[in-house]
Amino acid sequence: MSIRIWRKAVILAVSAVVVVLAGSSYWHFAAPGRTCGSCHEIVPSHDIWQQSYHREVPCEECHGTAVSNGFHSLWENARRVVGHFSGPSDRIALNEEQIQEMIGRCKACHELEYAGWLGSGHSVGYADIFLNEKQNSAEQVNEDCLRCHGMFFEGNIQDIVQPISTKGPWKLVNPALAERHAIPCLACHKIHLRGNPAAAADYADPKSIHYSRPLPIPRAGLYDRQEKAHFATPILPTPAMFEGERPVVISTDPRQRVCYQCHAPAADHQTGSSDDRTPLGVHEGLSCLACHEAHSHESRKSCAECHPRLSNCGLDVEKMDTSYKSRDSRHNIHTVACRDCHTRGVPPRKLRNS
Repeated sequence: MSIRIWRKAVILAVSAVVVVLAGSSYWHFAAPGRTCGSCHEIVPSHDIWQQSYHREVPCEECHGTAVSNGFHSLWENARRVVGHFSGPSDRIALNEEQIQEMIGRCKACHELEYAGWLGSGHSVGYADIFLNEKQNSAEQVNEDCLRCHGMFFEGNIQDIVQPISTKGPWKLVNPALAERHAIPCLACHKIHLRGNPAAAADYADPKSIHYSRPLPIPRAGLYDRQEKAHFATPILPTPAMFEGERPVVISTDPRQRVCYQCHAPAADHQTGSSDDRTPLGVHEGLSCLACHEAHSHESRKSCAECHPRLSNCGLDVEKMDTSYKSRDSRHNIHTVACRDCHTRGVPPRKLRNS
């Protein structure tokens, strides 16, 4: 090969590198509306992002750059380009693998919430759920399991665990699923969610800082596997609940609507059925969040917040025989009533000096 041909090859290679670097630099530093947001499929997400709580967070902080994951990023972006021209879609969504990666990116800013979630029951992995011998023996795994556990999974229940029966031994079809989180952050939190910036109260107007002022709308919600969409808290339903024929008082806390989507009763709406945890007895009407922390679900301080200050009997409730003190107690803290301990009749309430 002649020197002239080599020289041309080198010039072409250098030019290609310069073009790629220049293009990547522009893509990285230019405003999202002129790059990713210029694609019609992404315009709706970009518009919501501009009105969201995350509007000051650059797109690449969550989505990465064109080369943030090396060859994998290049392959994914090339695949999207081919898919765009071969059959344009009006909806672009993260797959479950990408959603799992998002957990680490959420942690970068929300370290306290992440630590709480990681120590809670909601950080369970696929192996914890689908290889649970006690649960699988009592109830056959089925497609509805994915409604709360694995709502982003791209497949059916038989693609996760085998056999589909109440007789094991059970095993994961793909062993790599063992450590995958069954309830990731995006199960309850939509990243592109419209929000309003915080504003200081009008201190010249006492009513604007009064305790009864409207509270912000909770930012939680739930991702629905069937609809492939996230539903915000205000539009989630609160079920009517019954204890026998008696209607049960339900908390008006809108955040509890999220809990009810998974910790739901059976079709007859009877308290305590299926996975329901509706408070009864002395705690009827309380919100789940009155006792449980939002992300960690910690409840160690819940009794101390109200008792014995608000206790009818004035006794140290934390020392009573309930499931709060011991998991072996016959008196479930969710349903305990005065009559459970006062079997001969509930004494009259003591009047206290104000």
